[in-house]
Amino acid sequence: MASLIYNSFLDDLAKGNIDLDTDTFYGMFVGAGYTPNKDTHTKRSDVTSEASGTGYTAGGAATAVTVTKDTANDRVDITFGSISIPTATVTWVACVIYKRRGGASSADELVAYVDNGGSTSSSGGTALQTFTSPLRFQN
Repeated sequence: MASLIYNSFLDDLAKGNIDLDTDTFYGMFVGAGYTPNKDTHTKRSDVTSEASGTGYTAGGAATAVTVTKDTANDRVDITFGSISIPTATVTWVACVIYKRRGGASSADELVAYVDNGGSTSSSGGTALQTFTSPLRFQN
């Protein structure tokens, strides 16, 4: 499955439910059993098949966000920082980025699904998810 931006993210941005400058964002690892639906999945509670393993905490870990306005190319790039989970034994195929509210998963807004293109594993070392491309909005 290809990476995608959930349609609800764009709606949440427009309505002010998500503030990229001040909100807290997390990335959670998911297995092959999760099939994202960009139209109907809106909250973290819609995500199934979260990865599990020693050292991995349900809900994933924090990721930093950087917003860069590029007026020369008439676009805005949203870049998420790497997610690093030390001493973890876990396998995942993708990462779901979401706005973390700190309560029920049914309140956490989905942002993007990042497909790794195959299985990624860590065996007692640092589980590292990097993002090679920004989310890009171009006019």
